Amino acid sequence: MLKIDGGQKSGSGTILRLSVAVASILGEPLYIYNIRKKRSEPGLRPQHLESVLTAAKLCNAEIKGAYVGSQELWFEPKEISGGEIYAEIGTAGSIPMLIMTVLPICTFAKKPVTLKISKGGTDVKNSPTINYLINVSLRILERMGLKAEIEVKKYGYYPRGMGEVILRVQPSKGLKPIRLEEFGEINSVGGVSLCTFLADRKVAERQAKEAKKILRARGLDPKIRIINDFSNPLQKGSSLVLWAETDKGALLGSDSIGELGKTSEAVAQDAAKGLLEEIDAKATVDV
Repeated sequence: MLKIDGGQKSGSGTILRLSVAVASILGEPLYIYNIRKKRSEPGLRPQHLESVLTAAKLCNAEIKGAYVGSQELWFEPKEISGGEIYAEIGTAGSIPMLIMTVLPICTFAKKPVTLKISKGGTDVKNSPTINYLINVSLRILERMGLKAEIEVKKYGYYPRGMGEVILRVQPSKGLKPIRLEEFGEINSVGGVSLCTFLADRKVAERQAKEAKKILRARGLDPKIRIINDFSNPLQKGSSLVLWAETDKGALLGSDSIGELGKTSEAVAQDAAKGLLEEIDAKATVDV
């Protein structure tokens, strides 16, 4: 049995997500305690619980301690079957974080996986945005042999969420390592500027314009796609993801989300500053 102290280091939900994924792939029982111990609201929150329950559906796991507020969990996985799975977060909890939990598991399923996620947040605080996952994370993982695609049906933001996403994954016989040892020279910069039911205020255009101004001042020539979205009348919101790719294969990204009281220009400044910091660090993956 794998025994994991969820309160070590940062004591965050990342320890839980990785533990469940590793246990599922190895087929080893897991006992994790002190879940999110160092957070202001320790234990499982709705989005963490739904991640665990979704992983359990994928690998037919037996679980104990799976309820909101629980600080310990027993998770005993069986065969990773795959197929069509449904997940409903029910809050503005992060859809990208749920995907990051189950994506490694889906890769080793017996058959293709179609995961339909509803009533969650696609672009929320303390999480990658869904367009970051699509344009940065998946592109790197594809080089390792992972075959996945993400379809956004509805974007969702804080506080109501209500986002809908479909994740499709083809099983892989194995993943291959990649080497990213040299930074090289930047050969392209891209981005996606998104707003939902804010087209009348030109939010997506303003975010893109400000980001271009900042990046061009550093000699970069970003190509930023504008999305004026009308998929979710229950939520207004915005986000911006930027990325840079080098001739040595490094792919760095940065994102920022809109919120009440934050101008479109401020959203762009945060995302652009984050990308420039990654570039200046000369790292081959972003942090």
